[in-house]
Amino acid sequence: AYQVCKYIIEKAGGKGKMAIIHGQKGTTPEVLRFEGCKRAIDENPDIELVAQQYSQMWSPDEGFNIAQNMLQANPDLKLIFGQADALALGAAKATDVAGLSDQVIIGGYDGDMAALEYLAKCEGPFIVTATQSTQLMGRLAVDSAIKVAAGEEVEARQTPNAVLTPCEDAQQYVEKHP
Repeated sequence: AYQVCKYIIEKAGGKGKMAIIHGQKGTTPEVLRFEGCKRAIDENPDIELVAQQYSQMWSPDEGFNIAQNMLQANPDLKLIFGQADALALGAAKATDVAGLSDQVIIGGYDGDMAALEYLAKCEGPFIVTATQSTQLMGRLAVDSAIKVAAGEEVEARQTPNAVLTPCEDAQQYVEKHP
């Protein structure tokens, strides 16, 4: 989340009003993604965090509705970070409907197929995500389960890093996606 927020802040010239569409309040991804993004915001004193709202389902419909409200309340909004690609896709649609696609820069997180396909076009306000290595996560989980079943110890926390994926790089992930 730090890398995504840093990226969109840089694209905005390091200044402007920003909003965050959170995932479900208190969940580990919501908390960690907020901490990462907030660190990038704190490094840029000309970024003003003007709106934050939690979602319940991390869905595109929620992202759309939340972003619509944020854009109505803050018509000069420049940046939106959706804590999941589904939220970012909804925010992109809301930005399009409001006629603000040229003004707002959106970042997401997950690297899901719908987002990667959107990003690969390099058209629209949603310009970057962090692609999670879901296949690697699955392999680590299975390998760890086998080791634990055999009485071996495994690391308590195994979290592969997500890869910053700007629109220019998205097509390669679309091609690799299962």
